[in-house]
Amino acid sequence: MSKVRVGVIFGGRSGEHEVSLRSAQSIIAALDPSKYELVPIGIDKSGRWLAGEAMLALNVNHGRGQAQAHTQPVSLLPDPHTTGLVALEGATDSADFALDVVIPAMHGTYGEDGTIQGLLELANLPYVGAGVVGSAVGMDKAIFKSVMIANGLPILPWQLVQAHEVSHDLPALLKRLENFFTYPVFVKPANLGSSVGISKCATRAELTAGLQEAARYDRRLVVEQGRPVRELEVAVLGNEQPRASIVGEIRPRRAFYDYVAKYVSDDSELLIPAPLDDETTAVVRDLALKAYQAIDGAGLGRVDLLLDQETGDLYLNEINTFPGFTQISMYPKLWEASGLPYSALLDELIELAIARHAQKQRLTTSFDVPAIA
Repeated sequence: MSKVRVGVIFGGRSGEHEVSLRSAQSIIAALDPSKYELVPIGIDKSGRWLAGEAMLALNVNHGRGQAQAHTQPVSLLPDPHTTGLVALEGATDSADFALDVVIPAMHGTYGEDGTIQGLLELANLPYVGAGVVGSAVGMDKAIFKSVMIANGLPILPWQLVQAHEVSHDLPALLKRLENFFTYPVFVKPANLGSSVGISKCATRAELTAGLQEAARYDRRLVVEQGRPVRELEVAVLGNEQPRASIVGEIRPRRAFYDYVAKYVSDDSELLIPAPLDDETTAVVRDLALKAYQAIDGAGLGRVDLLLDQETGDLYLNEINTFPGFTQISMYPKLWEASGLPYSALLDELIELAIARHAQKQRLTTSFDVPAIA
């Protein structure tokens, strides 16, 4: 039986570029060489695509010098007849870049937001994870919250802020937010992940700084009511009939689970399973599945929820449609604890991608206009 050719795409023009490299490195190391033939594809911070042997080192932005002989500038065309990557002018050999399935191990903008998914759709390639709509809704915190409200799912009070309000009408904006919220509040870029650009604000001065920081990353910002909460996470796996992992809990030592807590410091406490009673656990898992289906999730997603320590209320926080995928990331750890090892998880994700693509191939994509008598 021939091996499946898997393209692993990583890097990209995102604030989460480095996180993507870590995820891809773990994925590449875990793919069974007896089943899969690997095509590593790196995208540098300027958006240049590179493929070839040197990409195994995962140093996307330094594919020059000695490594250049083993790195090919490539592109993915929005053409279903190319069946994979094409070498660009300057390529040094005629390497085979045909692909059977793609793992877009990318986080944040230009990777997890529906953009690369749209390109893969146009190229008619199977790929792991949610489609264009699910990826875009999962990435955009404001749209995600609107979809949760439309589906009757609980979220914390929030406000959408435009970046131009921060730069042009800050006093009026601060007044509006302070009339709506009580401190503390969280300020977030609407489209970013890994807690990049997020601030917890307990005073007007902190809110001003938080708004200015978030506006560096996005033209739309989300401000949310802060509450004393427990941070819960559920890993979801599947297409039309997804299933939920056991529930995990994160107890950060810092003010909240920020980028440093996730990727630099190792002092956060990860509890798997979360210490919850059976009834609460069931509700958390049910909410996770409902949120996943509400955005048209596919393949995988990590659903983050908040449990109010004073009221006991549960709230949906966000969905990561391609969450961190290192060996120590919460998504694979939750499935490991649920009885599905890392390599087997990758096998299932590839199978789900191929099955979803096959399902779409059976759809009618043209319409014959009936003749008018």
